[in-house]
Parts: sequence; C-alpha cells; structure tokens
Amino acid sequence: MAQSIESFVGSSMDEAKLTPIHYRVFGLIAAGYFFDVSNYIVFGVMVPDMLQTHFATKAQIAGVGFATLMGLFVGAVGQGQFTDRFGRKAVYQFNLLLFGAFTIASAFAPNYFWLSIFRFIAGIGIGAEQPLCFAYAGEYAPKRIRGRVLAGIQLIGGAFVWPLSTLFVLFFLHRIHWEGIWFVYGVGALIVFVLRFSLPESPRWLATHGQGERALALLARMGIAGPAPGVALVEDRASHTRSDPFGVVFRQYPDRVIAASVCFVAFFGVAIGLGAWLPNIIAQRGLTITKTIEFTLWIQIAYPCASIFMMFALERYGRKPVAIISFVLAGLFAVGFVQAPNSLWLLIAGFWMAFFTQLAGNASQIFASEVFPTNARASGFGIASGIGRLATAFIIPAILWIQNGFGVNAVFACVAILLVVAAFSVTRIGPEARGQALDVLAPPTG
Repeated sequence: MAQSIESFVGSSMDEAKLTPIHYRVFGLIAAGYFFDVSNYIVFGVMVPDMLQTHFATKAQIAGVGFATLMGLFVGAVGQGQFTDRFGRKAVYQFNLLLFGAFTIASAFAPNYFWLSIFRFIAGIGIGAEQPLCFAYAGEYAPKRIRGRVLAGIQLIGGAFVWPLSTLFVLFFLHRIHWEGIWFVYGVGALIVFVLRFSLPESPRWLATHGQGERALALLARMGIAGPAPGVALVEDRASHTRSDPFGVVFRQYPDRVIAASVCFVAFFGVAIGLGAWLPNIIAQRGLTITKTIEFTLWIQIAYPCASIFMMFALERYGRKPVAIISFVLAGLFAVGFVQAPNSLWLLIAGFWMAFFTQLAGNASQIFASEVFPTNARASGFGIASGIGRLATAFIIPAILWIQNGFGVNAVFACVAILLVVAAFSVTRIGPEARGQALDVLAPPTG
C-alpha cells in the first residue's frame, strides 16, 4: 500500500496532539504578531501628541501613515513568493530584523519626511508578519482545533495588544514622547527576532518541496509516529512543486483572493484607517489628550473580548456565519457611534463597533488562511492582505478629506457601507473550513 508523503505529513499534522514544539511555534508567532498590530495602534494614539508638539501637520501625518501602509503592502505581497518557494522560517526571521532596525531609526527622524522613509521600510518588514502568522500557524494546528488555535494566537498577539499598547502610551508618552515609544518597540522586535532562531520549518512545506525526509524527522521530534507497517511513502507531482505561487492563486483561486481582498479592505480600513483618526475624532468632542487616550483604551478592551468569544464561536458556528453577522453588526454600531448623544453612549457604541469589527475581520483572516494550498498559502493570503493594506493607505487620507468636506457623519456612513459589502464577500471566500483538513479545502499542486 502506498501513500504520498505530503498526504501522510498533512494528515499527521491534522490529527496530532499538541507538543512543546507546537507551543513554541504558536508562542513566537504570537509575539511577532504583537508588533504587527501594535505598529499602527501606537501611531494612531500618538497622533494628537505629534500634532500638539508641531512635529507635523494633519496632512503630513496622513503622509506618514500612507508611507507605512505602502510598506505594509509591499511586504505582505512580496513575502509570498519567497515563503512559498523557499520556506517559512527564513522570511519570518528577516522581517522582524528589518522592522526592528527601522523602527529604532524612526525614533531619530529629524522631520516627517525621514519618518515617512523609515516607516515605509519598517512597514516592508512587518508587512510579511501577518500572512506568515496565519499560514505558518495554520499548517501546524490540528484540524479539530485549528480555528481555536488561530483565534488564541490572535487573542495574545492581535487583541490584547490594543489595550496594552494604549496603556503603554498613556503612561509613557509624556515621559519619553513619541520618539521614545518607537525606540522601545524597535528593541522589543529585535528581541523576538533573536528568539525566533529556534523555530522549526513547516513540515507541510517541507513535504511539498522535495524535503520529505526532513519533514518526517521533524514529525518524529514532535512524537508523531511514522507510517503504519506495510504503508510505503512515495513522492508525487506535488512533492517537488516548482509552480509559481502567484500563478496558482490567480489561475485556480481568483474568486477566493478577490473575496478575501474585499474583506481585508473593510477590516483594515476600519481598524487601521479609522483607528488612526479615532483618537483625534474623540478629541474633537472636547476631551483632553489624556482623556481621549482613556476613552480609546476603554473601546479597545473590546478587542480581547471579541477574540475570546471567537475561540469558542469559530468551532461552534463556523467561519462564515461568525464573519457575516459580525460585519453587519459592526456597520450598525458605526452608525450608532457617530449619532451618540453623550460620552457614555459614545463609549458604548464604540465598544461594540470595535468588538464586531475585530470579530468579523479576524474570522475572515483565519478563513482566508485556510483556503489556499500549501505551495501558495502565504501568497494567496499575502495578496489579499496586501490589497487591504494598500487600500487603507488611501483610506487614511480619504477619511480626512471626507471629514473636512462632508463631516464626521459621512465618514461613518461610508464605513457602514463598506462593512456590509464585506459581509457579502465572506460568502465567496470558499467552502466552510470548520473541522476540515487543509488539503481538502485546497489540495497541494505540482
């Protein structure tokens, strides 16, 4: 009896029990993801301080945000070709080195022009983080708990980071100012870069790229048994794939990448685009900078709450229902936020808008990371993520333009429409992934 080596490795990883190697991979992935998310959180919270100290004008700050997101686009899209062809680990190391070094450089930027240059290069580094995070972790996670594992990584690295980053800025902004904030984050990223030298390669990637023996050796280190007696492992066309990852995505899965891109545009547009201006919008209600940051902090507590709920909801209800309902509810609360008659209702509507945006966006990201084959997974997710970030680079200045020309009500009306469109797009990402093997959702190709 014969079985292809990538099929054996895939099924073994799908049915595996969690081991210390699993926990090390998931922990270091979450640590890097922390810096990806905090990269734009701290920028948004620091905007009022940068304006007050006259380092830059609103238009110039929008330019810095645009440059950062252009870097994120280049990093998100570009990493796919390297990681799908040459492996996950190498790029996963380099991206944090680039981000850490140029985030430290941002602390010493003499003006907004140089800050834009440094944030662009740092963005290239951290732009690779998110596509790799979900692709890499998903390839290690057993199928029965894959949604819970990815939601848990998102909870630690992508949700708790919102209130923690805001608390950090709240306590230290007036002591070390925005320059010191960048320096601390750059040093933290370099520490994680060093720790990541202990990461192993993805066994699924090894099995589809002619390195089956290395994949089997890694499974043995994880305590996963080899093939049953009488089963011979053979190589097939997918065992030595030389296909172009972008070609695989656009020839075989164009509808999936387009649908995922729309969801990412909506999610990043609200989380990053609106998030960059939200503290300033709140401040225009007459609150001080400190009070604005406190309000922002209370709203951001919704992010870990949403991720905790997502750990249960994805495996109970599935990716599609959670994402669709949450996108619609996020749009409704966006309308309620701008209509809030007082500070209390502003806080309540802001909390639920953030809760459902986080739930919808990250359920969509987890879903999108599961519907591309191993030899194009990082590319498919990275293209969609890159398009979302590129669109957000235009959304940030567009929000300022809409607010100045038509008022804050128009901004949130546009946000609500975008979120409802994303709800429909979720239905086109692919078949429901709950409990399904990755190779069933998207078989490896040669």
